[in-house]
Amino acid sequence: MATQRIIIGISGASGFQYGVKALELLKDREDLEVHLVISKGAEKTCELETDYVLDEVMALADVVHPVTHLGASISSGSFRTLGMLVAPCSMRSLASIAHCMTDNLLTRAADVVLKERRRLVLLARETPLNLGHLRNMQLVTEMGGIIFPPVPALYQRPHGVDEIISHSVARALDLFGIELNKIPRWGEGKLQHLA
Repeated sequence: MATQRIIIGISGASGFQYGVKALELLKDREDLEVHLVISKGAEKTCELETDYVLDEVMALADVVHPVTHLGASISSGSFRTLGMLVAPCSMRSLASIAHCMTDNLLTRAADVVLKERRRLVLLARETPLNLGHLRNMQLVTEMGGIIFPPVPALYQRPHGVDEIISHSVARALDLFGIELNKIPRWGEGKLQHLA
């Protein structure tokens, strides 16, 4: 069976941890090749908001593409993937994707995923939202993308931030048909319906 591929994009919104969690959850899967692209804004967010070392984050992926390399494999529709998860997705990246502005590899790869009718999931990170943000979300949705704000699922009674992040990212990866046994699901296991 051929190895499947997925693209993980990390853009400059607050929440660099979401992208790292996606890489961690997908690490060491022999059935999946993970391609990573990190925007310049995300590099700055990593530095300002986390203790992650960028080289260690990039080592979690199978292939890392420089955001400036518009000729990379993930910029072509002939390079088959399951699709792309942008975690987190800044409003700038959302706007670029919504308006087909492919000025870097992250937005170009997202554009390719949409044009090839593959799965694009954007963990949009902003609040409150203005009308421009909402219209851009509508445009991406009309093109076949999925807007997936990482809203905490409190029904699972998380014990910390890592559990909240893990659940959001695992649910987003679910949309690609990627089975992760670590995700608590409503109606399964310890979770019970509330009276």
